[in-house]
Amino acid sequence: MNKQIAIYPGSFDPITYGHLDIIERGLEVFGQIIIAVARNSEKKSLFSTAERISLIKEALGSNERVSVETFDGLLVDYVVSRGSRVILRGLRAVSDFEYEFQIAQMNHNLKSEVETLFMMTSVPYGYLSSSIVKEVAGLQGPVESLVPPVIAKALAEKFGKPKTN
Repeated sequence: MNKQIAIYPGSFDPITYGHLDIIERGLEVFGQIIIAVARNSEKKSLFSTAERISLIKEALGSNERVSVETFDGLLVDYVVSRGSRVILRGLRAVSDFEYEFQIAQMNHNLKSEVETLFMMTSVPYGYLSSSIVKEVAGLQGPVESLVPPVIAKALAEKFGKPKTN
C-alpha cells in the first residue's frame, strides 16, 4: 500500500456525497488522507469551522486512514508541515478546471515539491456543490440524496423545519 499522505483541502460547508466520493476513491491511491478544513474569513460560512469538523467526522465514521484538521495561512505550507507533497482536488467541470489550474500553478510556484493531483468527480456528483446543497436546503427542498443523514439533519436545524400548509 502506498504510504503517501494526500491533503484534501476545502471549506466543506457542508461536506457532500461528492466530497465523500473523492475521499473514498483517493484512499485507493493514497495511504492516508487529511481533510484540511480551511478557515476562510472571506467566505461567509453557514457552519462554523468547529461544526464543519464535527459534521465531517460524523459523516466519515471511523477510518484510521482519514483525519480531519483545520489550517490557516498558505495551503502549501500546511501540506509540507504535515509531511505531504500532494494536494488532492476534485473536478466537476471545465469551469472548475480553470480556477483549480491557476491555484495549482501558484501553489507549485510557491513550493515546487508540492503537486496537485486532480480526480474527476463520479458521474452522479458532477453537478453537486455545497452551494447548491445550501440553496436547496434553504428553500426547504430535499437534500437526502446529496448529503449524509447527519448533514441533512444539521441543515434542517440551521434552516428550520419545512412549513406545512
